[in-house]
Amino acid sequence: MHYVKSLCGYITTMNLMVGRVVGYSIYLIFILLIAEVIMRYFFRQPTTWTGELSQLVFGAYVMLSGAYLLANKGHVNVDIFYQKLSSKTQSFINLVTSFLFFAFILVLITEGWELASDSISRIERSGSAWNPQIWPVKLAVPVGACLLLLQGISNFVEDFLILIEKNIEI
Repeated sequence: MHYVKSLCGYITTMNLMVGRVVGYSIYLIFILLIAEVIMRYFFRQPTTWTGELSQLVFGAYVMLSGAYLLANKGHVNVDIFYQKLSSKTQSFINLVTSFLFFAFILVLITEGWELASDSISRIERSGSAWNPQIWPVKLAVPVGACLLLLQGISNFVEDFLILIEKNIEI
């Protein structure tokens, strides 16, 4: 049992670290957009790449930070009712509804991998004037979904342990 709890802790720690690192990409997006504004309005020389690069970075940010949000219990929830329930009842609800989560994540991994592998094999480009390779962002879809799956399994195990044990600290 200790091994299982430790593994859940490692998964959560990993996702928290990935989320913190990926979170810094928001600063990159901010710098890109500020640079675009300066180039466009002060030098009358708009760039062809900053808007698109900020969109690509944001796409990867969204996909790779989902597990961080799940680890912090930050996804949408009807807290007005949920918070009034006991921890065991909350865990039971989490376990029942987690099957919808797992079904969605498995589809996201499968379809995301198909999308990413096709993009990688063709070395897909955006088709814009700047025309960057976009396979890294498409690869972020199945990678982010796998991180979500791991965190979902960790949360599932933790909720299950809360249901079966009398006093547990997770």
